[in-house]
Amino acid sequence: MELYYWKNPRHEEVDFLVKEGLKAKQLIQVCWNINEYKTKEREIRALLKASKEVKCENLLVITEDYEAEEEIKIKDKFSCKVEFLPLWKWLLENPLVM
Repeated sequence: MELYYWKNPRHEEVDFLVKEGLKAKQLIQVCWNINEYKTKEREIRALLKASKEVKCENLLVITEDYEAEEEIKIKDKFSCKVEFLPLWKWLLENPLVM
């Protein structure tokens, strides 16, 4: 596995792009507090743009304490799932990271 980040010409970023060979396996945003609407919208917007560009549907936002799976709809034509996971839980599920 290799780690990259994604950034477009409008300076929207995704913190981590996980690749295996040439295939994008996961896109990860890290956001301590996702409670503010504008913050959540910004993080999801970047994930969705990166998802479309690199053809990856495994979308994750690592947070302080928010946990959920949300279906995001775009213009009634496209929808995808975004998983929100607290950092402590993500670390327990990924012990090789440490």
